[in-house]
Amino acid sequence: MTPTPADQRKSGNPATQAEINLTVKQQREQKRQAKLAEYQKQLAKRRRSKLVWWIVGSAAVVVIVGLIVASIVFAPAPPKQYEPGSEGAEIEGVETFENATEHVDGTVDYEQNPPAGGPHNPVWLNCGVYDQPVPNENAVHSLEHGAVWVTYDADEVTGEELDTLKSQLPSSYVILSPYEGLDSPIVLSNWNHQLKLDSADDERIGEFFEEYWRSQNVPEPNAACTGALDAPGKQ
Repeated sequence: MTPTPADQRKSGNPATQAEINLTVKQQREQKRQAKLAEYQKQLAKRRRSKLVWWIVGSAAVVVIVGLIVASIVFAPAPPKQYEPGSEGAEIEGVETFENATEHVDGTVDYEQNPPAGGPHNPVWLNCGVYDQPVPNENAVHSLEHGAVWVTYDADEVTGEELDTLKSQLPSSYVILSPYEGLDSPIVLSNWNHQLKLDSADDERIGEFFEEYWRSQNVPEPNAACTGALDAPGKQ
């Protein structure tokens, strides 16, 4: 006996029978739903990936901006700019002297403390910042060339006070060094001129540099303040 179409659609296996009972339309709908679900799954995955990269990129931008801002905020202040002085300005507290210029060997007993001119070593001291006392005789030679020698009491001028003092210095023709036996916390010296101060915030520091830095009234104006002696402690 030949099986009928109804008999051909029957199966003894329930799972197979259930599949047979699905119409072609239902099977297509099932496949479409499966494809849609897979598409939505991939779409969600791509969205998560984009979100992760956006977060990573934003964080990187924040870090870079932070580094740039930090480099600007915490960067050392540029050196002060002064014009060579000798304009004859009167600055309160400045003492003036009459010191002779002469090259000598050995130590010198100076009239001022620290010295503001007088006999000195034939070799000048290279200008710059020193964290140890420097030889008087070489520093005085630098004064002869128009430098300003900034000396300070290392027991009183420290930390922020010392940083404030450094921030007012030009990039050349200046010596900064501690000095023992000062009767003021800070003393500025130029050839035959000296100013004693109590604080690094004193506005007369700038006035002194404006008037006496690279003065044309020194014995050897415009002579070099480099290429000679580096004393111990030069930074």
